[in-house]
Amino acid sequence: MKIMLVDDSATMRRIQKTQLSGMGVTDVIEAGNGEEAMARLQENMPVDLVLLDWNMPVMDGMTFLKKVRENDSYSKVKIIMCTSESEKPKVVEALKAGANNYLVKPFQPEALKEKLGI
Repeated sequence: MKIMLVDDSATMRRIQKTQLSGMGVTDVIEAGNGEEAMARLQENMPVDLVLLDWNMPVMDGMTFLKKVRENDSYSKVKIIMCTSESEKPKVVEALKAGANNYLVKPFQPEALKEKLGI
């Protein structure tokens, strides 16, 4: 499984990468914002899953999500929003825009494992 971590916080990416490694996932790509993630996605297809933060500079997670969902080349890429945005309208907005799932930070490794289905 190839996973992309998209978060402007290097610390959060490191935490997620460590959690994924503990689950046996070692093929991990990182990006610090949505614009960088678009470039990395194009370079590294196929990507199975994106763990996506909402609030980032340059291009936020919602804009990235919408751009990915507009492109049929990425139709099989699963996207889980991993964000501190916990209000129900935000969750609904992300799911309607095409997110496959939603995880509120901070989260435990077990919650991530459950969302990944591994």
